[in-house]
Amino acid sequence: MPGLVELDAAALARAALDVASRALSEAGPVAGVGITNQRGTALIWDAVSSEPIGPALSWQDLRTAGTCLELQGEGLRLAPNESATKLAWLLDTYDPDRRRDLRFGTLDSWVAWQLSGGRAHLTDPSNAAVSGLLPTEDILSGSAELAWDPARLERFRVPEGCLPLIVPSSAVVAQASVLPGSPPICSLVGDQQASLFGQGCVKPGDAKGTFGTGAFLDVNTGGKPPGFGVFGKRGEAGCFPIVAWQRGLQLTWGAEAIMLSAGTSLSWLVEDLGLLASPAESAEVASQCPDTGDVFFVPALLGIGTPLWDFGARTVLIGMTSGTGRPQVVRAVLEGIAQRGADLLEAAEADSGLGADRLRVDGGMSANPVFVQALADACRRPVEVSAEREATTLGAGLLAGLATGTWSSEAEAASLCRPRSVVEPAGPDRRDRWAEARQRAERWIPELSALSF
Repeated sequence: MPGLVELDAAALARAALDVASRALSEAGPVAGVGITNQRGTALIWDAVSSEPIGPALSWQDLRTAGTCLELQGEGLRLAPNESATKLAWLLDTYDPDRRRDLRFGTLDSWVAWQLSGGRAHLTDPSNAAVSGLLPTEDILSGSAELAWDPARLERFRVPEGCLPLIVPSSAVVAQASVLPGSPPICSLVGDQQASLFGQGCVKPGDAKGTFGTGAFLDVNTGGKPPGFGVFGKRGEAGCFPIVAWQRGLQLTWGAEAIMLSAGTSLSWLVEDLGLLASPAESAEVASQCPDTGDVFFVPALLGIGTPLWDFGARTVLIGMTSGTGRPQVVRAVLEGIAQRGADLLEAAEADSGLGADRLRVDGGMSANPVFVQALADACRRPVEVSAEREATTLGAGLLAGLATGTWSSEAEAASLCRPRSVVEPAGPDRRDRWAEARQRAERWIPELSALSF
């Protein structure tokens, strides 16, 4: 059904254990294990058998969107990608009387449970803070001793015993007893926060963008929350505050901007329009023309996220003439995604009050040289391409290494994150012209544009 995105939790657990076992088999013993995950994907499982109960609901699953709108009338502002309403749906569906001995978690909790043989039920602040189940006051106070909000648990009829213990993102917290040698579990951290650390963004003002099917741009704001709004609500420029990670009693914070359609737009060229054999072909095709010929593309297949949060916006491809061909269209798509990347960076700077002198990037699209050059041109600053395309895994590993003493400080760990290449801006500034095209995309479906989470 439209809007439903489910994962097979048992298959995911088998895959995680298989990868970990093969890594140890090939590389030998390790000092510690790090876990990174999709933050909002939620599941429940039986506390005794460790079998998942029902599907895992992806962070993209929209089945609780109506519930989120209803909650606004009660003064609770939650988004469908947060796990609170997903947990309530799972419990209402599979344990309506709340009599079963169940455990709830995002994927970090599920993997830690599996690695520990069912002994460790844990999460960290980077995941817990986007659950919608923490008290606003505790988070805004900067307290590192976070606890679940009793009022919200009561509202959603969530037994506190089913929730994981909140532990630091970087610390020895359990043993991966099912793995050879029982190495310690030393980090749990959400994917975008792990990428932020994995690209060496450990100082206030450091910024990274991860460009995959969608895109997330995060800026480190240091030891206090970004100075906008209430936690869980957007800043004026459309960003959300996030807990980046916790070490000891110290929380590191950030601001996050979100693009709903990045690499998805390339998949559209492949699967629906047949202009490309694969997304990887886009760089070669776009290189067949020096520019777009004044063609502009606005990626809004699922609406526009930061800064507008207009769910009724729709994709625009404008400026075509009889001379417009396949290369111009493909280049326009890559440049349009880059322009949206510049939107995210400008919004993150505005909401955080911090300026980024460069942007570090990872994700699948970071391998596309035409896109990266367009991103540097749109942002008007250098773009550093991560040597590790999936910097989330590197970040989880570096945070685990800090817990084991492999590195003595965040700065020392960050010094290992050297870019594969640095791309300087070289093309013309087309921001104003592209902004005109973006205006054409806005509010195309007024009923969806009226929705706000």
